[in-house]
This record gives sequence, structure tokens and C-alpha cells, in this order.
Amino acid sequence: MTSPRTALVTGVSRRAGIGFAICRRLLADGVAVVGHGWSAHDTGKPWGGDPVDEVTAELEALGTFHYLEGDLALPAVPAEVVDLAIHLVGPLDVLIANHARSSTANLAETTADELDASWAVNVRASILLVQAFAARHTPAGSGRVLLFTSGQHLAPMASELPYAVTKGAIQQMTLSLSDALIEQGITVNAVNPGPVDTGWATPELADQVGRALPRGRWTRPEEVADVVAWLVSADSALVTGQTINTEAGFRRWVR
Repeated sequence: MTSPRTALVTGVSRRAGIGFAICRRLLADGVAVVGHGWSAHDTGKPWGGDPVDEVTAELEALGTFHYLEGDLALPAVPAEVVDLAIHLVGPLDVLIANHARSSTANLAETTADELDASWAVNVRASILLVQAFAARHTPAGSGRVLLFTSGQHLAPMASELPYAVTKGAIQQMTLSLSDALIEQGITVNAVNPGPVDTGWATPELADQVGRALPRGRWTRPEEVADVVAWLVSADSALVTGQTINTEAGFRRWVR
């Protein structure tokens, strides 16, 4: 695989987010990027969202960028997003499934509806995006798929049960997806970014977690984007089926 020329990145609706930072980095590397978002999710959360036109304008100023909105909870949308991305920039070299549905329900608060909604967005949509990407990929070519998990495979997340369970599924399915696609020349990896300052944490949580990080601060989105840029490059050809933990030495036991 030569350097990637085209990429689809999901979860790009907030300028403080990892998806936005990934798009900035890929655009700086000369990649044509299609960013996907679902701003309705962010506007319903305490951290809020950014105006779509502002997000789009800032990224368009950096290179070839297009923005799509779509609710990944709907079964047909993942394949539609892939098809629209191909229409906009041509065959895709890279798929980065960075989107996520957040959920702060503990065991007592968890409902069947919340479990189903989290599963649909975090797991089902990710699989369907990978399926569509692979089905439309040039058989003789090569490609990169990057998924995003969280730290639930390293420590419990009992206060975010639907989120943790579905992100755990992402981490567990990465190896199987990599085996399914390796003969197409497509690598599949997952990133656990660790604590990243995307504006969602309360001041109390930010301070507590900051003390547990040897650098004394949370990871910045652009630092995660640097790792992503390598994982989708030609230099990472030997890496597939792996979960890359970029936690900067996070000491969970420190309070």
C-alpha cells in the first residue's frame, strides 16, 4: 500500500473531538477525507455540539474535505455513508470508525432500549461499515480499517455499562475482522485512546484522572491522531488484529 489517498472518518461533529483531529492530520498529510457525523447525538449531551457549517468550513480550508450526516442507528445508513463517500472522493483506502454512542447508565439504570441503541450504533454500525468498505474495495488493492474501543478490557467501567459492553465487543471483534479481511490486503486494528481531553469530563473528574496520568495531563486529540496516521499508513503493514493502547501510562489505581 502506498500512502493513503482517500479516507472515511466517522464521528466528526465536534471540533474538540478525536474524529476532528484525525481529519486535520489526514488532510495535512494530503489525504482526501470524508467526515461523517450525527450532530443530534452531541446536542443532546452535556458537552453539546458545534454548528456543522463551522466544522465543515474549518476542515475544507485544509484540503479536500466533505461532510456527511447520518444516523448510524439505522441499519441502512452505514452502507449509504460508504457509498456516498466513494461518490465524493473515489475508492476508499481507509475507514476509521471513530463514532460512538455515549451511555452513563449503571447496572440498575440500564434498560433494554439503551442496550439496543448502544449496540446498534457502537457495534452493528461498525461491522456494517467494515462490511461495506470491504465489499467495495479493489480486490487487488490494500486498505486500512481502524476501530475505536475504550479501556474496558483493562479495567471495569461499571458506571457506563451499555457503553462499556459495546466497546468491549469492538475490542473483541477486531481480531476476527482482521482475519476475515487479511487476504484482501486490508488490515484491521483498534485504538484504545485512554483519557483524552475532548471537553466531556467534569472539572472534578478531569483533576482526578489527571493525577493518575504520569504526564499530569490528559492526552490531546491531536496526539491520538498522530498514532492513527501511522496505523493507516504504508508503514503499518505488519500490524493487524491488534488493540493499540495509547494510555500514556494511565495509573487507574491513583486517586
